[in-house]
Amino acid sequence: MLKITRLPLGPMGTNSYVITENKQALVIDPGGDFQKLNDLIKEKGVKVIAILLTHAHFDHIGAVEQARNEYEVPVYLHEEEKDWLTDSRLNGSALFQLGEITAKPADYFLEAGQMEIGPFQFEVRHTPGHSPGSVSFVFRNQRFTVAGDTLFERGIGRTDLPGGDGDLLLDSITTQLFSLRNDMRIYPGHGLPTTVEEERKNNPFFI
Repeated sequence: MLKITRLPLGPMGTNSYVITENKQALVIDPGGDFQKLNDLIKEKGVKVIAILLTHAHFDHIGAVEQARNEYEVPVYLHEEEKDWLTDSRLNGSALFQLGEITAKPADYFLEAGQMEIGPFQFEVRHTPGHSPGSVSFVFRNQRFTVAGDTLFERGIGRTDLPGGDGDLLLDSITTQLFSLRNDMRIYPGHGLPTTVEEERKNNPFFI
């Protein structure tokens, strides 16, 4: 049975997600604190088969290299941010006093559409605005979506970092996320989960 576990990591409490099925796992956004992530993987007794990135801002990629080396798995990222892992100015870490954060380039690029990795089947939706290559991972049968920093409980992603676009972000949410079923659970990059219906009705950016 497919399950999702939320694990806040790093100095900004960025949500990393571990999705498991049949003793295999996907890791989404390993933002830091690799030891905490690895402890969870060991506790669950699963084999990581891929690392997926909703986008490449520094607080979502802090443990990418450690995780990639430890599990010997590929990293997936949208091509719009192909240079961000190696460039601290693009990923934003050079703008903050947390030290520059970089990693090797992604192994594969994500494209909008259906995707299958091992036992996992999901849809990739391109949801730019917070960043040019932001994506959301839609697990339709399980009724949940990992949306990165696109949509939050009662909020939306910031757009003042490189490549941010407020109008584009609102359009992405309206067309790509609010088009999902009302009971679709949204797992954001920070904070607690919400639902499409809840945000349609109560998110101050849309009422």
